[in-house]
Amino acid sequence: MNESPDIMAVLRARVSAIEGPTPTGAALFALGGAMLDAQLGGGLPKGRLHELFAGEEDDRAAMAGAALMLALQAAGGRAGAGPVLWLRQDGGVRSAGALYGPGLVELGFDPARLIEVVAPDEAALLRAAGDAVRCPQLGALLVEPWKAARGLDLTASRRLAVAAEKSGVTVLILRAGAKPGPSAAYSRWRVRSLGSAPLEAGAPGHPAIEMELLRHRGGLEGLHAWLEWNRDEHVFRHLFREAPLSGAGLPLPAGGPAGAGDPGGSATDRLSA
Repeated sequence: MNESPDIMAVLRARVSAIEGPTPTGAALFALGGAMLDAQLGGGLPKGRLHELFAGEEDDRAAMAGAALMLALQAAGGRAGAGPVLWLRQDGGVRSAGALYGPGLVELGFDPARLIEVVAPDEAALLRAAGDAVRCPQLGALLVEPWKAARGLDLTASRRLAVAAEKSGVTVLILRAGAKPGPSAAYSRWRVRSLGSAPLEAGAPGHPAIEMELLRHRGGLEGLHAWLEWNRDEHVFRHLFREAPLSGAGLPLPAGGPAGAGDPGGSATDRLSA
């Protein structure tokens, strides 16, 4: 038992050596939710690797929508932004369907900015990702492996993370049907779909999601936020039914998210055809 502190110190040193130093002075992209951005120190760093996990199988579309929303913010919105490259695996396309242009527009994204590449297998997907992340002209890179994607291990994710830091390209890994494992990602999130809060006269509301922070290189974890997406401003807004409660974590609305149970579901469900 006396050796436990020494063992832990060695393990922490090894993890730090693998992950590298926490970036200082890195450009950030704000998510738009004031409290969430404050908790994150101003937002998430560009030119880093971030991972998103679907809470359940039915949350796959919400996860994909959240990834595209984050890509828009990382790429700087519309004006002067580079293209977004979305790498997908053939098995995932067969399972979830092709991307749906009108659904992309509904989120405020111009489909003309999207380059979609479908890889035949996991190895080809990772090779394409390794090449694409080195292209600084990209606004953002989305990588969507299928299922567990065992080839996307700590070593592979570390290669992508290092390349992203060198090129400045923000990489978003979409993990549907996978559980969190060893990774060099700067941040990891679990995404769930929420019902949209209806607008006046019963018009469809903004896409709504729940985001849970699983890991953050700054030491944060366990933050939850209920967010809706403003397609015109390309920012998230917090969903509240009552005044937020104070506490160490991100405040949550009491009683459930606005619009929960809305039979129309979330607009993020309309990403795939």
